[in-house]
Amino acid sequence: MAEPDAEAPPGVPEARAAEDPPSAPTPNPKNNAPFAALLAWLIPGAGHFYLGRRGRAVLFLILILTAVVVGVALQGKLWRIAPGQPLSVLGTLGCAGLGLPYLVLRFVLGYEGNIIAQGYEYGAAFLVTGGLMNLLLVLDAWDIARGIKE
Repeated sequence: MAEPDAEAPPGVPEARAAEDPPSAPTPNPKNNAPFAALLAWLIPGAGHFYLGRRGRAVLFLILILTAVVVGVALQGKLWRIAPGQPLSVLGTLGCAGLGLPYLVLRFVLGYEGNIIAQGYEYGAAFLVTGGLMNLLLVLDAWDIARGIKE
């Protein structure tokens, strides 16, 4: 004789043998994750544009370029590696996260910032923050292209 179904006490998970586990997002085979990440680093928002997220791409481009423009308008420091100053490596990596804007500012325009400008430190903060934000967007584009994130 079969026993009637007993209700499980509170706090005990119910058996879910008959249900399928939740499915993870699947990557789109047309999306190349390394290419999306490279695009996202090189031109802010381009990785998301490549992945079909056009609105986000434009928003991210505007956001990062605004940080760059404000940083340069305040004559902020564009970090470079300085001998004997190991923390300058971190600042340089943060700024280099800007991608093409960093390369243009540093190697084409020779921009360094103006240490006697009133907004020097604030401008440096905008430039580093813009670079770090863009590096987060690179990771986001990578995850979307691999299907880890929708």
